[in-house]
Amino acid sequence: MRCTLGVDVGTSSTKGVLVGDDGSIVATATRSHDVSRPRTGWVEMDAAIWWDEFVSLAQELLAAHPDAEVAAVGVSGMGPCILLADENDEPVRPAILYGVDTRATAQIERMTADLGVDEITRVGGSVLTSQAGGPKIAWVAEEEPDAWARARRLFMPASWLARKLTGAYVLDHQSASQVSPLYDIEHERWHAPFWGRYATAIVQPRLAWAGDVAGTVTPAAAGLTGIPTGTPVITGTIDAWTEAVSVGAHEVGDLMLMYGTTMFLVATGDETLRTPSMWTTAGAFPGTRNLAGGLSTSGALTAWLKDLTDADYPQLLAEAEASGPGARGLLVLPYFAGERTPIQDPDARGVIAGLTLEHTRGDLYRAALEATALGVRHNVETMRAAGADIRRIVAVGGGTQGRLWLQVVSDVTGLVQEVPATTIGASYGAAFLAAVAIATDGEAPLITDWNPVTETITPNADLRAAYDTLFDRYVRLYAGTKDVVHELAADQRAAARP
Repeated sequence: MRCTLGVDVGTSSTKGVLVGDDGSIVATATRSHDVSRPRTGWVEMDAAIWWDEFVSLAQELLAAHPDAEVAAVGVSGMGPCILLADENDEPVRPAILYGVDTRATAQIERMTADLGVDEITRVGGSVLTSQAGGPKIAWVAEEEPDAWARARRLFMPASWLARKLTGAYVLDHQSASQVSPLYDIEHERWHAPFWGRYATAIVQPRLAWAGDVAGTVTPAAAGLTGIPTGTPVITGTIDAWTEAVSVGAHEVGDLMLMYGTTMFLVATGDETLRTPSMWTTAGAFPGTRNLAGGLSTSGALTAWLKDLTDADYPQLLAEAEASGPGARGLLVLPYFAGERTPIQDPDARGVIAGLTLEHTRGDLYRAALEATALGVRHNVETMRAAGADIRRIVAVGGGTQGRLWLQVVSDVTGLVQEVPATTIGASYGAAFLAAVAIATDGEAPLITDWNPVTETITPNADLRAAYDTLFDRYVRLYAGTKDVVHELAADQRAAARP
């Protein structure tokens, strides 16, 4: 049985999937893990987790299916993450995660002052925010000089797995474009002046596209994983982009909504659109550009409420559905881990407005679902104002299993969402890219054959006016509470200092 193996390292778990030639899922396996939050605003992970879980997943899947012939391996991972390693590929510190890690505020301000907003956006496409990789590299250099003195290589989860499997030192263009401002988005190459200023000790990774073959499995990696020596491994990319591939939402005019621990949006076009509120990146494939955005919490917020109330998801969903649109007068700002786009405010915090003694956990859960939907609407409206031509919306990720959440997002945004047959996410997209990478001319699979759309979520027009009003209140609530919330965030940082 000929298969491709796809593995994706996410924020809360690593997922592996064996996929047959026709796109059928042969087997899946998951390893759960936690991020480390040693201080307020810090979100880290030990890179050993990524490789250990890959090895464990590969062993489990192949042991359960000894007839599986792994023809190629696809890798994917959360990002942009900054993992710095020494000349022997030993990490010099834990990986610093994407925009949910907000430690580099001072570096963002200093680099912006030194280089200028116009030059930063001309080269990299986006202003510097907590999502940008460059300031996080600068943070290590300034705050942890011993670690910086040993740093020689730059990795993200997908490129780390590719390195471990093949020995290749390579990073895909999409991931590189989020190491702002060190990547030149128009010329699709590292920007030598900025690299020399902020990352001079780091050897530049070779650049490739997500579906390009990075190399083949080494004998050492084969011995650990059970994957045959010589098996091709793709370069891979960041999970949100691989998820877009998994549902065919990577063509011009497409918007992918990823329902996960965080919410991510990727709009694909053929022009470089620049706006300070969103992230401009290279696409997963040559000739494409993306306008991307992300909420810092979505599934993380619902999981927090689940743990806090000691209820299970079916209970909460049933109670939220009974609560009804508007959550009986509750409004939540979902900024429990700061917020990424479009407000780009690491000091934002969660707000629950309108609480009374009559409100229930079902009302709270409904308001949390609506909060993420309002955040999606804020992002979509910002993208369209910047010139994004959004013609088609495709939903993907674990959150799509709960139809109430999908319906709330459609009702709040007014958007029709397409839901494909398989929403397992980035691991499936990585397996697809691997299958395409080894296909002969004219025989590459099509994602529409592998993963056709099976359901469409249509907004309830009767709720439009009510949600228009709620969205206006959502925007005004942030503006009205921002100053006080920023003071509280400062107090939290002060209290967390050792």
